[in-house]
Amino acid sequence: MGRPWRKKWNISVMIALALVLAACGSGGQSADGGGDNKQVEIFSWWTGAGEEAGLHALIDLFKEKNPDIEVINAAVAGGAGTNAKATLATRMQGNDPPDTFQVHGGAELNEGWVAAGKMEPLNDLYEEEGWMDKFPKELIELVSKDGNIYSVPVNIHRGNVLWYNKEIFDENGLKPPKTFDEFFDAAEKLKKKGITPLALGDKEPWTATHLFESVLLGTLGPEDYNKLWSGELAFDDPKVKKALETFKRMLQYTNSDHAARNWQDAAQMVAKGEAAMNVMGDWVKGYFTTDLKLKPNKDFGWVPTPETEGTFMVITDTFGLPKGVKNPEATKAFLKVLGSVEGQDVFNPLKGSIPARVDADVNKYDEYGKQTIEDFKNNRLTPSLAHGSAASEGFLTEANKIINTFVSQGNVDQAADALKQAASSSGIGN
Repeated sequence: MGRPWRKKWNISVMIALALVLAACGSGGQSADGGGDNKQVEIFSWWTGAGEEAGLHALIDLFKEKNPDIEVINAAVAGGAGTNAKATLATRMQGNDPPDTFQVHGGAELNEGWVAAGKMEPLNDLYEEEGWMDKFPKELIELVSKDGNIYSVPVNIHRGNVLWYNKEIFDENGLKPPKTFDEFFDAAEKLKKKGITPLALGDKEPWTATHLFESVLLGTLGPEDYNKLWSGELAFDDPKVKKALETFKRMLQYTNSDHAARNWQDAAQMVAKGEAAMNVMGDWVKGYFTTDLKLKPNKDFGWVPTPETEGTFMVITDTFGLPKGVKNPEATKAFLKVLGSVEGQDVFNPLKGSIPARVDADVNKYDEYGKQTIEDFKNNRLTPSLAHGSAASEGFLTEANKIINTFVSQGNVDQAADALKQAASSSGIGN
């Protein structure tokens, strides 16, 4: 079976963009500027943990190579772009696009901004820079629609990672769990000793969805998981309900104050020994090593989330060229640095991600990075729901609401039926 993003997605344009289309029309300006190309505004949600350090390193490299171009760092705080996406939609609606903005490859890019006619194709830039064989073919497909390429990937993150405190596991004679049975066995032993087994911080709704999608992948396996996004498997299927039951059981082992914490808080619980495990993408690794100065495989360990060994939940951060920007040439200069070996190798070791390019210098990456680079090459790839690759923004918004209601109420049938309805409303499978 091919990669899921090679299917032609017929998903409705993200809900937030309906207003954009109404206000702006479908044509938009071409990227012919109006500015003097002496500045570039970079819009992202990288404001904390290792992500901010990575962005600053990338900006510093760009300034070194382009000293005459001023950089405006327009980052908006909020994990997974919770706040940034709303701010971006308002700006695009008002015909005030940033010169370039962070967007997840996949449905978030293609069924959102590209389908709305808001992005310039970058085929010429790829050809000019010789990138067509420097990024994996399937990754280029993830940032393409109808034969045109619309953004430049700066990284690859893995979503299905279970992080654990090595000291807690060693002191209690535990091995990191590879199966759900092993997870619950370890969690029960830890709970009896007064140790919080699983740290969760779902103050922002996407984090609970992130945990659920990892359980969903482990329960369904990659083939059936991918069928959810093509409409070949319904969300009220017994396998999905089984995943919800497992997710519900896992929640019984989380910290009682999870709704008051964000993802960094939850990761820090593991770092401090206040909790044993945390399921989160590998930006946690950047937080551990860059911010908290922890050592991989000494202070913390990692394994794929239960039942997902051999599968890689892909999340890629990308940047493109919106139509109507003031400084298109300065923006292209930034995209060239972003897509270069040098750019990817200053950014990703700090961010916790691995390079999107196939020819980056693996020696610049730590033990986790080297292992993840190999896994990305050899594992079965699946798209992330929580981070915009698998389905439209409209469906993700509804899924976040449904999953967060489920966290507090635990009604399996209600959640499955609501997910099925949201999928139908969003055009999944049509």
